Amino acid sequence: MGKGTTRPRQGIAVSPKDRLEQELMANGIADVIVTLKASAEAKAEAAAASAALGRVSAGRSPVVFKTELPADLVSCFESTDEAVEHVRGATAALRTSGTRGIRKLSGPQVIQVRFLRNLGLVLGSTNSRGVKALEKHPWVKDVVSMPELSPVSPKRIVPRELRSRSVEEIAWGIKHLNVPYLWGQGLRGKGIKIGHLDTGADGKHPMLEDVFEAFAEFDNMGNRVIPNPRPHDTDKCHGTHTAGIIAGRPISGYKLGVAPEAKLASAIVIDGGIVTLRVLAGLDWALEQGIRVLNMSLGVRGKAQEFLGITERVRERGVLLIAAIGNEGQNSSRSPGNNPDVLSVGAMNAEGDVPDFSSSSAFPPPPNRIVPDVVAPGVAVLSAAPQNKYMLIDGTSMAAPHISGVAALLFQAKPDATPDEVREAIFNSCELLTPMRHERANRGVPNAEKAYRTLTGDPGG
Repeated sequence: MGKGTTRPRQGIAVSPKDRLEQELMANGIADVIVTLKASAEAKAEAAAASAALGRVSAGRSPVVFKTELPADLVSCFESTDEAVEHVRGATAALRTSGTRGIRKLSGPQVIQVRFLRNLGLVLGSTNSRGVKALEKHPWVKDVVSMPELSPVSPKRIVPRELRSRSVEEIAWGIKHLNVPYLWGQGLRGKGIKIGHLDTGADGKHPMLEDVFEAFAEFDNMGNRVIPNPRPHDTDKCHGTHTAGIIAGRPISGYKLGVAPEAKLASAIVIDGGIVTLRVLAGLDWALEQGIRVLNMSLGVRGKAQEFLGITERVRERGVLLIAAIGNEGQNSSRSPGNNPDVLSVGAMNAEGDVPDFSSSSAFPPPPNRIVPDVVAPGVAVLSAAPQNKYMLIDGTSMAAPHISGVAALLFQAKPDATPDEVREAIFNSCELLTPMRHERANRGVPNAEKAYRTLTGDPGG
């Protein structure tokens, strides 16, 4: 699916319809995201399709769905042989590209239709005639192009030895957010499950041995590889590091994880292949796991409105989505972090300032919005790395997991809280520190104690 597509430059506003039109004109076909209407009939069909989809997608077989959706809807993706050949070509290119860390595809696979029940989406490749037919279909709410997601790569990685300590050492970022106050209230994330869409994580690492409630791997084409793989990391450190920040257990006298009793539902979805397809499949899977928080250190550069409906659906499912805003500096940012349904996070250093790499943007009304929403520790952050190692890493990918951990503690404090309530509690706790500028840090850095009091109504004293 989707190669050689034309994308607008950062900062140039292009509507989803115009972007789709550009791709169709440039390539003759386009990879599309189809949002289904939430009618009773569609929900009933979705439930029936879910059972069939689950049986097929859990294996290693190619995923070609022709019967789980109405025939006239599926036919919109089969209007020409060109689309099928385009998909075959993209698959062959992936199979021979040697993408690092990802299992190579074992044979020809054609994905004409992908149904994601929990997101209410259908994904596939089609041409102009197919798009017009989809837009007229009674089940279809919207048709948009498929944006190109990419991971938020760290800015600096420094190996670090971890020697055992007799005196407790708490990571600077955890102390800066005032997380130990919540620990003192007995809040360590117990009973809260956090979605972690990344490069996976090393389940053998001492910090992460009992962290994973669920783990899934999605291959280059977005297919689930095996039902229950061993937790592992396809990158040299990224997913293991972010998982450790969220929920790493105390180790050798160090406390490096924000929510050390929470559980993770982690999936391998980035670092190769058709990333958007892999991420959306992983997101659909994560929503089945009963998560309350979802951490994403990835995105599309610029304001990709194609994700608005998707992030809204995540919020409606009772999940707070937290995303890194990007490492491309001022006047840049990434979606879905740009979306109003998402809590976007930039980086700060131990001196209370925003580093040059941390992204930020201002969008004119409507709505008048500055991103990121908040900043969190994202410089010289110590956490786990594969093969029982530790790394100091800089990046907004490290900042977002800090806030995901805080959100988990707040959900534990008030289990019936909505995503909006937790997000607003975090926002209302923020302070813009003296070195920070509003256009770079927005609300500033959260205070976990203040967020807890706002959410629970505890006056303190």
